[in-house]
Formats: sequence, C-alpha cells, structure tokens
Amino acid sequence: MSPLPDLYPTEFPIKVMGRNDGALRAQTRPIIERHAGALSDESIRERLSGDGNFIALTYVIEAQSRAQLDAIYRELTACAAVLMAL
Repeated sequence: MSPLPDLYPTEFPIKVMGRNDGALRAQTRPIIERHAGALSDESIRERLSGDGNFIALTYVIEAQSRAQLDAIYRELTACAAVLMAL
C-alpha cells in the first residue's frame, strides 16, 4: 500500500459568513493574515445575500498544513462577527 501524497502546500478557500455591517472583513482579514501571511485583494471574494443583510467572504490562501488550517478555523469561529466559517 502506497502512502498518501503530501497535500500541502495547496491553494485553499476559506469561506466566512456574517452580517453585512462592515465588521466582518475588518475582523477576519487580520486573523487569516496572522496565520497565512499578507493577502492580495484579488485573493478575497465577496458576495452579498439576496436581501443584502449578510455577506460571505472567501479568502484563498496557500495552506501549508492541517495544523495551520485548524488554527485559522479555531480563531475565526471565536470571532464575534463570524456566524459561520467553512
């Protein structure tokens, strides 16, 4: 049986959802950058809900390890502005 291939580094999308009140990007981008380094504006996608009350941000990072991703998700889910992180 052959070992599993090393999956890292790899591009990895992290989706964060919250209320559309301006706080989500301001609070989550520093979390992502603390763990994954500086992000270009092109690596962040934004989508509003149909009624405009909620926003989804997708950060595309160069993931280095499962531990790195776990740390990002732990910090994101502890953030008051985040309703959901996928």
